[in-house]
Amino acid sequence: MTRTTRLAVAMLSYVILTFIIAATWHLVVFKPLYDKLAIFTRPQPIIPLGIASMLVQAGVFAFLYPRCAVDGRPARDGLLFGLATGLLIGSYAVLADGAKLQVSSLSTWLVLEGAYYLFQFPIVGLVFGLIYGVPSKAGTAPLEAERRGMMRSP
Repeated sequence: MTRTTRLAVAMLSYVILTFIIAATWHLVVFKPLYDKLAIFTRPQPIIPLGIASMLVQAGVFAFLYPRCAVDGRPARDGLLFGLATGLLIGSYAVLADGAKLQVSSLSTWLVLEGAYYLFQFPIVGLVFGLIYGVPSKAGTAPLEAERRGMMRSP
């Protein structure tokens, strides 16, 4: 698979997995609890905005993953990347939203939404690890040079 193909497959995987996990988590499994928390006040979510957000995240994360995965163990690299990105996104989506939006139970919000990010992102990271796999020795030279700032990515 070429670098561009991997990027596209990783982006598509991110969008599909995030949509499935987010929709199932927020709109099916825990919908009654989210309704009780009263944090989502829009009766019908605007799905295209959610997809636009996922596309931006997918592009950034799929671009960053091969530059961050250095261990050569795809599952481990993917899980660690997923945890790191989940903590980054989750810190905003859970903590900052909890700080500025009215919610009926802040502790329930923090646990429930925090669990969501700790569930979703390692799964996506693991899939990224499987998509990118272990780079071949020839394939790592350009990325290693790019990491050191010696050359630009094509």
